[in-house]
Amino acid sequence: MRVLVIGGTRFIGPRVVRRLVKVGHEVGVFYRGAHEVTLPTVVRRFKDRRAAIPVTQIPAELRAFAPDIVVHMIAMGERDAEAARKAFLGIARRIVALSSGDVYRAYGIFKGCDDGPLESQLLTESSPLRTKLFPYRTQQTPRAALEYYYEKILAERAMAADSKLPATILRLPKVYGPEDNANLATVYGFRNHPDWRWTHAYVENVAQAVVQAVENDRASGRTYNLGEEITPTVAERLAYLPPNPNVPLSDPRANFAQNIAFDTSLIRAELNYREDIDEKESMIRIAAAATEASRPNPRKRADFSGPAG
Repeated sequence: MRVLVIGGTRFIGPRVVRRLVKVGHEVGVFYRGAHEVTLPTVVRRFKDRRAAIPVTQIPAELRAFAPDIVVHMIAMGERDAEAARKAFLGIARRIVALSSGDVYRAYGIFKGCDDGPLESQLLTESSPLRTKLFPYRTQQTPRAALEYYYEKILAERAMAADSKLPATILRLPKVYGPEDNANLATVYGFRNHPDWRWTHAYVENVAQAVVQAVENDRASGRTYNLGEEITPTVAERLAYLPPNPNVPLSDPRANFAQNIAFDTSLIRAELNYREDIDEKESMIRIAAAATEASRPNPRKRADFSGPAG
């Protein structure tokens, strides 16, 4: 199968590309070149300045590549999602798009930008979405800023607007791994809110879920939550993680009575998704590496202990 990945050179993207190649797919990557990364030599690279976010122009050579599946890693709003859908209509048989858990009304309640009662249950794919758009935009946000046009609700709608190019929407939780959120600030930083729950996922497991969505046509027209099977509280996570007091507290003005906890049973049932790497064990390993890296190195200090000049 021929797969085109839009934006495949950072964090999740390279892992998706490598996994697709490993299981035998022909892969092309459309990227702007700001983040060069080692990929398998068989990957066809489409390096183009038009791959900058938002990707609103799809070069003819991408359509000529004639992908069976398009994986859009970086669709941020309506315009770029619509551009991809229109460009590959009649060429690809399906498009897989990464979205976010910030589409849910529960997230708006947590952030204080949406109204209504607390969502007391796990968030399913049919849970209410935010009623107020552009959650990160303020009156001071310039039009050129990502926060101005970022809206995954609109991106999802645009991707799924034409049944002749079915979309698979993957709603991401908080992702962590060696290159991003490596110090687990999204856990340690909320230690003052021990009862709060926020679904996480290890980057390799997210990549595995993306590949399973690519390979399984049962995902056509479906929306899935990604993330760990059971979301612990902050206190439960900290009980098995090594202490790391060096991570600063993150205490935004938010409603911590509202959990951001996903029900991920649908993708497990329909696509038989299972984590490649145990989420608890991966979080322990990442936390241990970050804790070790944050410790002072006496040998390095000794190197600079002589007089200045």
